[in-house]
Amino acid sequence: MAAIRHWLRRSPAASALRLARLNVLARSGVHQDFRAFVRPHEPTWQAALAAASDGPRVLIATNIGGHFGLSQIDRMLAVALTLRGARVSTVLCDAALPACQMCEINLVPKVGRFARRGPPRQLCSYCAGPARSSCEALMLPLVPLGSMLDDSDKRAAREFANGVRFENMAAATFEGLPAGEHAVAGALRYFARGEFSKEPHAEAVARRFLEASALTALAYHRLIERERPEVIVIHHGIYIPQGIVAAVARARGVRVVTWNPAYRKHCFIFSHGDTYHQTLMDEPVDVWRQPGLTAAEQARIETYLASRRRGEEDWIRFHRDPDEALTRDYVSLGIDARKPMVLALTNVFWDAQLHYRARAFPNQRVWLLDTLNAFVERPDLQLVVRIHPAEASGSPPSRQRAEDEIRRAFPVLPANVAVVPPESAVSTYGLAECANAALIYATKTGVELAAMGLPVVVAGEAWARGKGFTIDVGSPAHYRDVLSRLPFASRLEPAERSAALAYAQHFFFGRMIPIDFVRPTPGPRRFTVEVSNLEALLPGGCTGLDVICSGILQGSPFIMPRAGSP
Repeated sequence: MAAIRHWLRRSPAASALRLARLNVLARSGVHQDFRAFVRPHEPTWQAALAAASDGPRVLIATNIGGHFGLSQIDRMLAVALTLRGARVSTVLCDAALPACQMCEINLVPKVGRFARRGPPRQLCSYCAGPARSSCEALMLPLVPLGSMLDDSDKRAAREFANGVRFENMAAATFEGLPAGEHAVAGALRYFARGEFSKEPHAEAVARRFLEASALTALAYHRLIERERPEVIVIHHGIYIPQGIVAAVARARGVRVVTWNPAYRKHCFIFSHGDTYHQTLMDEPVDVWRQPGLTAAEQARIETYLASRRRGEEDWIRFHRDPDEALTRDYVSLGIDARKPMVLALTNVFWDAQLHYRARAFPNQRVWLLDTLNAFVERPDLQLVVRIHPAEASGSPPSRQRAEDEIRRAFPVLPANVAVVPPESAVSTYGLAECANAALIYATKTGVELAAMGLPVVVAGEAWARGKGFTIDVGSPAHYRDVLSRLPFASRLEPAERSAALAYAQHFFFGRMIPIDFVRPTPGPRRFTVEVSNLEALLPGGCTGLDVICSGILQGSPFIMPRAGSP
């Protein structure tokens, strides 16, 4: 049965069956019916709608209703904000875009057809209509994206997309907006690759995303002019259309709030101004470093970090339950335990391929191969490359795999290099416990490894960079210089580890905001809002929801209060 489910989820031949199933699910309960607790015609909700009619205007840019879990949380936010006096409108695409974040190669595997004709009708039909019905049932204002566009807009967007040189597309701007950056990121996500080199239809597909980027910009310029929102709330804040919506809002002087599900159960990350991929790197150190951790906070973060090994407290996890015996079986892993071990951790190649200021290398592949070349010259060291488990378990699974890139450059691995594939049950944390240092490009795990006391060398745009507890490199030459000093004489100094723990506490317990009544649900819904009436969504009903709504309406920080703070 498990093999059949895997085939249905991953095989291109099963894409029509998957789309048919999603259409059935979208119309038969996967969108939770909030009327069980909102009760649209009852006085409480009617009074809230009336009171909110003149309130601050909030635009929730859901756009892609086929991401059932994300559209569900957006709908919950719309209800909670309405109860706090905001006039909330939701935007949903009505099959108006020639490409979008819903387009994944697992669902749309006929690349040539997609390049010529765009998303299949079955994809748009499960995305647009059912999400619209769920909003309308609550009597909340709804704006179809296509209602903001006319034929001249479509001609302008198509001419723009066709007029950009493919090799320059990532830098292309439309009306001063980074349309190309988000289009390229969206197209790479569709292909589940970090580069286009092996995709014959890459240019045509990327132009579809670029056209969609321009159409989104035109629609939201007009929408902002009409609605005059004070704030736009957007899940993700990257890709198409979400990334370009954020860019339009910033250009028009409208506050932007982005959000994503967080690792911890019941938790979400919200950010002001940009996607959390960017804001967590730019966050001032003083936000989390002062004052230091209390004994209770240190105990809590150390307990939680220990739980990450198996993910007991998380609802987002990419690894199987680790096999500790296998982790210690150095012979089968090809590890020479007599040598100092250095652990290199990769990322999924396609994920969040945006412009970042801090890259020492042009991309992860160049960093990875440079790392292996450096260790060819260091037979005294043992390099273990742990490939990110989400290459296999993520959605969509990566079609550019680190192991393939390594084997292409090194048909015969150097004797002092071992590669742990993404499907392996080997514990990354178990390997880290035995390592002298960790080398990372952008993985979030760098925060945890530093909190364990392990020296971490950052070569990409990781959140651990710039926080004072990692070795941050700025160029390939700088990276080679750092590697030449391996093995390091000691683990992190106590002050550095304390800083790493303080940041981990801030990241996992400050920035990850719990809404306890949002429960994980197996299957495509992902979340269920387990309340019986509106009281749970009113001010005072949930601290985390209060923090989120205050941040949206007043611009206050999206950080949970620390114990003992006012």
